[in-house]
Amino acid sequence: MQPTALADITPLSRVPLIPENIVRRHNVHFEIDTRFRRAARFLQYLWLTDHGIPTGIHVQGTGEDAVTMDIGSCLSAEAAEAGKNFLSPAIHGLVRHELIMREEGAMIDEDRLFRNALSSMPLVFNLFGPMVIDLRLATAVFRALLPDFVNTVESIRFEHSPGRHDDRFLSDGTAVDVAMSIITPDGEVATIFVEVKYSEDMTGPAARLRPRYDDASRQVGLFKDPDSQLLRSLALEQLWREHMIAQLAVNHGNTSRALFITIAPKLNRRANAAFRVYRSELRDAEEGRADHVGFQSLDLEEVIKALATTDASEMARKLWARYCDFERVYRLALDEFPDTACLNINTADADQIAKVPASRQRRRSKTSGSSSNANK
Repeated sequence: MQPTALADITPLSRVPLIPENIVRRHNVHFEIDTRFRRAARFLQYLWLTDHGIPTGIHVQGTGEDAVTMDIGSCLSAEAAEAGKNFLSPAIHGLVRHELIMREEGAMIDEDRLFRNALSSMPLVFNLFGPMVIDLRLATAVFRALLPDFVNTVESIRFEHSPGRHDDRFLSDGTAVDVAMSIITPDGEVATIFVEVKYSEDMTGPAARLRPRYDDASRQVGLFKDPDSQLLRSLALEQLWREHMIAQLAVNHGNTSRALFITIAPKLNRRANAAFRVYRSELRDAEEGRADHVGFQSLDLEEVIKALATTDASEMARKLWARYCDFERVYRLALDEFPDTACLNINTADADQIAKVPASRQRRRSKTSGSSSNANK
């Protein structure tokens, strides 16, 4: 039987709520996890288990307040050193290259990158690594996603800042996860600045607010109210800073045009809510200058599906299985309960499960089973 094409997969309407006893039993319980983060952590545990990757400890806090926990979404030291947090040896090799050749002052937490399966840092390299290795993939993917802005992708940089600790920018270390140099359909050289989120709930930690941020906020002309306290909130301040450095890069001639985009799973509702609120703080491009840096949010799922239409369809399938297959999490959680394990309910109908009386669930199960056998 051929596997279902990614283009034909309909994501769940919401992330499954995994019961606490299940995550405790599988050693992935974390007290402060959001609903999405709990399901994502469980999915990472399943991925590590599938690939026989040994897990290790997670250290929360620092110094005397540090707490050491054995948690199933973190790799063992040996597995981390061997590059098992990445989807291929080629991506691991790229990571090593990028760490050695990183920009001066670039802050990359190597422990999160190599040991934390749940972190967005390995996701950045797993998602963009194949496109760095073969820029034709990057061109195909982003030409499909952003047809009005991208003709070709010329280069991709990680943890990039156009003006790190430069007084003309923000006088700090603000950087984006990825910067793509592109040629637009009009033949202009431009840049796409990218911030990637996976399980983050947009609650910090936040940068220390500086007077320069206030000045830049008024200078760049991006915001309806440059002094808005919402822009300085935990949920939005990183987006605010990164969008400002993108606009300042255009203002100071680092690039002629730019676009600031975010990528996050569709079911990470807190991240996507933050993106919507941030967008509401922006002036319309028509109200600004011709070199106005726009903002756009993309679902991780649509990026992976765009990758699936290229020669990297197998890598796209691996990315989906690791980061987006919450259908699997739903099924495994449901199978934990004997009364529901036999149900043949489409996840598109999952919202209706609670409305079906137990007696009708059993009848539906028997009917579904007969129908299934008849179709064999």
